[in-house]
Amino acid sequence: MADSESTQHFPTERFKAFADAVVAIAMTLLILPLLESVSEAGSEGLNTADFLSENSGQLFSFALSFLLIANFWLEHHRQYLEVTAITPALLRINIAWMATIVWLPVPTAMLGQMDTDSLQEIVYIGTLVLTQVTTLGGRLYLLRHPELTTAPPSRTRQEAIGDGVAIILFAVALGVALTLGDKGYYALFLMLLTGVVSRALYRLWARSARRRTDGSAGDEPGTPSPRE
Repeated sequence: MADSESTQHFPTERFKAFADAVVAIAMTLLILPLLESVSEAGSEGLNTADFLSENSGQLFSFALSFLLIANFWLEHHRQYLEVTAITPALLRINIAWMATIVWLPVPTAMLGQMDTDSLQEIVYIGTLVLTQVTTLGGRLYLLRHPELTTAPPSRTRQEAIGDGVAIILFAVALGVALTLGDKGYYALFLMLLTGVVSRALYRLWARSARRRTDGSAGDEPGTPSPRE
């Protein structure tokens, strides 16, 4: 069963178009609560300044989620740009990824229109964690099946480390949010550190791997040890 699935491939262009459409729809859905608020503001006779003031929470949640989904899409686009074939297993991983993207407008509306509570923070940031986990799952799958992509394994490995760092930072942001309440959502800007931290960790990993390689080479028969 596993062998037949690994040899069954789907066209990449149709897959990418499907993923792009899902992301575009999800980003569009983010604006719907604000459009309803505009109608309510008009019926109440509010001016623009009043509307912006009374809906600052919705505006913040819209901007935050829009930027996050855009960032997830950019990661996904880069990840699959060099993928040459899609297997059923990789497709299932991506369907799970798309499910998290489509769901995000719901906790976004909760964040913008409801009072902040712990469960709301868990639902919102937990959704982001699941998106990043499925991204990592796709990358690990490609590492196990390098024949599906023209990207060098070293780069895929570095990007997988970046996914792991992002998951940790999301978890840290959740802890901060649970401690500080609605102001804790600003901790999501920790995600700006993902690239810096992942590059530093990859350099450490690569340096350690080189040391292990050099050490094993020094132990080969006929290779003098440093003390000889």
